Amino acid sequence: MKTIIIAGGTGFLGQVLENYFTSNGYGIIILTRKPTKSNHIYWNAKNLDQWTKALEGTYALINLTGKSVDCRYTEANKKLIHDSRIDSTNVLGKAILKSKKPPKVWLNMSTSTIYEDSYQKQMTEENGDVGNDFSMNIAKSWEATFNNIETPHTRKVILRTSIVLGKNGGALIPLKQLTKFGLGGKQWHGKQKVSWIHETDFARAIDFLIENNLNGVFNIVSPKPTTNAKLMTTLRKSFKVPFGIPQPKWLITFGAKLIGTEPELVLKSRNVIPEKLINNGFTFKHQSIGQAISNLT
Repeated sequence: MKTIIIAGGTGFLGQVLENYFTSNGYGIIILTRKPTKSNHIYWNAKNLDQWTKALEGTYALINLTGKSVDCRYTEANKKLIHDSRIDSTNVLGKAILKSKKPPKVWLNMSTSTIYEDSYQKQMTEENGDVGNDFSMNIAKSWEATFNNIETPHTRKVILRTSIVLGKNGGALIPLKQLTKFGLGGKQWHGKQKVSWIHETDFARAIDFLIENNLNGVFNIVSPKPTTNAKLMTTLRKSFKVPFGIPQPKWLITFGAKLIGTEPELVLKSRNVIPEKLINNGFTFKHQSIGQAISNLT
């Protein structure tokens, strides 16, 4: 049995991957701070320890570790967001270099938020504009840390992932609640692009990257970004809610502060395209936002 290790794999995305790969006959080991199952191994995401033995002879390593950005960007939270990503990437690199039989491939999470706000230009891996603010600089540091670790016997892939839509987690859960409470109108002017991917295609894309000997940076997004207004309209239709109160920018800013998050999660226009996946022959099961949400609800 091929074994895949998922570092930081107890959250929504880790569970999506564990379910997908288990159903396809892989063995899964989760590295976590809070082991609760037989396939969980304790690690603190900072130091080499007993967990490093699990890497020996494994097929793939997927690193999802990092404090959620769904929080206020206080100085303390900024440090946690940064350190959780950099520390875990560094220590996994050290463990791979110490391994006698290291994983064949190491996939490290990043984010499609690395690209600048864009309404017209489609951001591809080759021609996307990487910007300069807190979120984008975190992504740049994360990727630089990963790229600076040379692993002669382990292929490396960066996953620039967008919003993942799933039945049991991710962005769809709070959006569903807003819609059902009648607050599912467009947010701000609604023209901002929303790059997204269905949870099944997220797992399938990672499987594709593992099995097809690919490396480098990949945008893990659907080929058809939607707009905020269309996303909210689709949700209202799906849940048969006849109206949705629009949310002006000042209300989004106020509301974000109230619930302890940042308005950029809604206001930024993410116009990202999976050019390299498409060029390498990957096909998406869920390309339209309407079909994806219908499948998930």
